[in-house]
Amino acid sequence: MSAVPTSSLAIVAAVPGGPEVLATASVRTPSPGPGQLLVRVAAAGVNFIETYERTGTYNVPFPFTPGSEAAGTIVAVGEGVADFAVGQRVATAEGRATYAEYAVVDAAAALPVPDGIPIDVAAALPLQGMTAHYLINSTFKVASGHTVLTHAGAGGVGLLLTQLLKARGARVLTTVSSDAKEALARAAGADEVLRYDGFAPAVRELTGGVGVDVVFDGVGKDTFDGSLAALRTRGMLVLFGGASGQVPPFELQRLNAGGSLFVTRPKLKDHLLDAAERRWRAGELFAAVADGSLDVRIGARYPLARAADAHTDLQARKTTGKVLLVP
Repeated sequence: MSAVPTSSLAIVAAVPGGPEVLATASVRTPSPGPGQLLVRVAAAGVNFIETYERTGTYNVPFPFTPGSEAAGTIVAVGEGVADFAVGQRVATAEGRATYAEYAVVDAAAALPVPDGIPIDVAAALPLQGMTAHYLINSTFKVASGHTVLTHAGAGGVGLLLTQLLKARGARVLTTVSSDAKEALARAAGADEVLRYDGFAPAVRELTGGVGVDVVFDGVGKDTFDGSLAALRTRGMLVLFGGASGQVPPFELQRLNAGGSLFVTRPKLKDHLLDAAERRWRAGELFAAVADGSLDVRIGARYPLARAADAHTDLQARKTTGKVLLVP
């Protein structure tokens, strides 16, 4: 194993702003502290949360290097680390500053990558895969016979979620914005693919006026009202993201009027409370990839220096599946 350089490349935003604030910079290579790993990043995942952080919508300190998701090879281990060794491949959804050649990962948040799993697939799976996993296992436990509506069916979470839902025996309705994205959603197993315009009455028609058991909504502001309207009596709206913007405050009495509805706003961090929970979720996902039952679509790969382009395309909804940065 070659020596770790004292300096390396990372993406740094000096101030909050648009994608143009993301610039390549030479930085001091981080060192692992107690209980930490230093990972040579093979690929880093690009996610919507980083656009919120970049703009200052979410409070982060500047100058700021985005990224929490990555996969690569361990090049150094900190004091007290017993479960990992230099040369081992790991992935994570909980790293720090992963838009870089080297990143620090807490050993407790590192996921061993099984042999046979390509490293780019390992980088593409953790955040969106474990999100899909907790949504259908912990937020609303989906069973055979449930009818489910998901939004952004050709997105990274959407494609994984559809496959996992179909494996459960659910009927899957989803929304997309174009014919090309419809083809991807159908290939993933979606039973019905709708456009966003008028999706709520279309769902009612497809369910004989009943509505769906659960809506998994990562779009947010633009779809929230329609998602509520698409639910059956005592149905649940799981709002797990806000790609179109955050949902403004609303009157709780609407849940009563809609038929004793439920709304929840979960996040991944609260479903990765310890190493055992992380290993359970990641283990099931990696096993599904290994046996061929789960396909991870990598829609675009950008060189690290083109992080701004990756953010621009993600926010313009030009991408499908997972977007990766490759140092």
